[in-house]
Amino acid sequence: MSTADRLTDALYGLGWSTVKNLPEPVAVRLGRTVADLAWKRRGKGVQRLEANYARVVPDAGPERLAELARAGMRSYLRYWMESFRLPAWSPERVRTGFEAKDLHHLTDGLASGRGVILALPHLANWDLAGAWVTTELRTPFTTVAERLKPETLYDRFVAYREGLGMEVLPHSGGSAFGTLARRLRDGGLVCLVADRDLSASGTEVDFFGARARMPAGPALLAQQTGALLLPVTLRYDDSPVMKGRVHPPIEVPEAGTRAEKTSAMTQSLADAFATGIAEHPEDWHMLQRLWLADLDPTKGPS
Repeated sequence: MSTADRLTDALYGLGWSTVKNLPEPVAVRLGRTVADLAWKRRGKGVQRLEANYARVVPDAGPERLAELARAGMRSYLRYWMESFRLPAWSPERVRTGFEAKDLHHLTDGLASGRGVILALPHLANWDLAGAWVTTELRTPFTTVAERLKPETLYDRFVAYREGLGMEVLPHSGGSAFGTLARRLRDGGLVCLVADRDLSASGTEVDFFGARARMPAGPALLAQQTGALLLPVTLRYDDSPVMKGRVHPPIEVPEAGTRAEKTSAMTQSLADAFATGIAEHPEDWHMLQRLWLADLDPTKGPS
């Protein structure tokens, strides 16, 4: 393991061991302080966040974009502070930490026994939403995690999420899709963060007026297993309670090839994501390049 990898792993380990034990008001203030310092430094992540917000809010001027990026970093650090502390939260704190609108789409789908896929963008705290599902609904689920470097950091994330009641599969390796399909055929629940393609073989969509690529997995799983595909969007407000909405199901089109059906369903997913992101852009933690024009300099400015 390189020195940088050891340092990264040590810093995350310090966060989980130290922040977890802080009183909640102290953790909140710490997160805001760290966020403001990162925002003032204007590193690559902050610059990318601001550039992404410029696509989401195209009429925003420089001052508005700077304020959005500051709010975005505060939201991002709130996610981390909560995530570091989640393993120490009581079941009651988890239950009261999230409120879901239109939850019947999920509960009715689970009751039908056909399996349910929840697809989320990087909004607010998807780990808290997952912990709420396993705690309040008492429903285990399977998810997929990107393999992080160093490997010890990936192991920390897997252990952390498994401790919250999730089954975690590695994104790489090729066997995740088959396992997810089996869980769904058994009537289970699968949750996938699905607004950024990690495979370079995703489906192109129109997203805030430009082309982007999103994972085809949710749509393909729904077609192959008959599971219900439900978009979910999350948001923060000034309270300690995160809010969320379960959107209506995305149906499999009756006509078309598999590729055409996948394209239509992934576009519907992107449209649902865009609705939640447009309403609360500061809670969208996208500090990476997403749009094709940003990924490929020949297609437009980075």
